[in-house]
Amino acid sequence: MKYDLSEINNIIENRRTIYPELFSSRKVHKEQIDRLLMNATWAPSHGMTQPWRFKVFMNDGLKKLSKYQSELYQTIIAEDDFNEMKFEKLINRPILSSAVVAICMQRQKSKKIPEIEEIEAVACAVQNILLTATAYGLAVHWSSGWPTYRSETKQFLNIQSADRCLGFLYIGYPADEWPSGQRKPIEYVTDWINE
Repeated sequence: MKYDLSEINNIIENRRTIYPELFSSRKVHKEQIDRLLMNATWAPSHGMTQPWRFKVFMNDGLKKLSKYQSELYQTIIAEDDFNEMKFEKLINRPILSSAVVAICMQRQKSKKIPEIEEIEAVACAVQNILLTATAYGLAVHWSSGWPTYRSETKQFLNIQSADRCLGFLYIGYPADEWPSGQRKPIEYVTDWINE
């Protein structure tokens, strides 16, 4: 065997979502973020388009992201729909993190490759980040939804109208023990076709 499969299995099986509210104050080093992003670039992409793009917020950049997200929420959400808990998360989660990575997809100009395949390539890049973070013992939360898909966010991130933001990775160290997890057995999710 070329690699230690038990180590690889352990990393995959121990990957967890850990929310920023559960991060410690210990800071992640820029060199670790660099390694996460380097490993991301080794994901597969159809036609070698390599559509992943990353915007990394650290230090005062985290305050900038916090301000942007919370102010946009206040501006856009109707008073009757305003959710104080969601608003507080938009303010606090960047500040609780060592780094936040905006996950972006740069659309191929020719549009030869279907957009869904470019999105899938970026998702593979994110999985490389998540597995590398697990190997480092870093906590990560992939957040999508509001305000990820808004045109204002494209402007904030300085990406083109054909490009997409696919979410934000909040990165830190866990404050507590690494959480356990479970999955359905493969028998529940797999059909074998032999004839």
